Amino acid sequence: MHIDMLRVAEMRRLTRNHLIEEGLSCFADDAALVVSELVTNAIQHSHGREVTLLLSLCNGCLRINVHDGVRSHRPTPGRPCNEDEHGRGLLLVQAIADARRGSWGVSDNGASTWCELALAMS
Repeated sequence: MHIDMLRVAEMRRLTRNHLIEEGLSCFADDAALVVSELVTNAIQHSHGREVTLLLSLCNGCLRINVHDGVRSHRPTPGRPCNEDEHGRGLLLVQAIADARRGSWGVSDNGASTWCELALAMS
């Protein structure tokens, strides 16, 4: 398995375990998928540089922040063709954020991507 895939898998595992320990197991799968997509995107666009993941609970939201330190353009969800094997990650993040009454975005300098998921579903 490629080292970058191992990094993504480890961050998914750590996210899932942390949320289960915090009593938020019902958010673990969605958060792990968001982490997977944001970390993969950061690794690809930073060419494997150091990537930092920060999870925080604040004001009724789970905030996932991924920082790669590379100032770049602000990524936006693409419109992949049915045959494309890549390009759906940010669309998945957006769909999960919408379903969890949250949001996602990119820092002004493009070095960090974040997603917030509301902890209370109504």
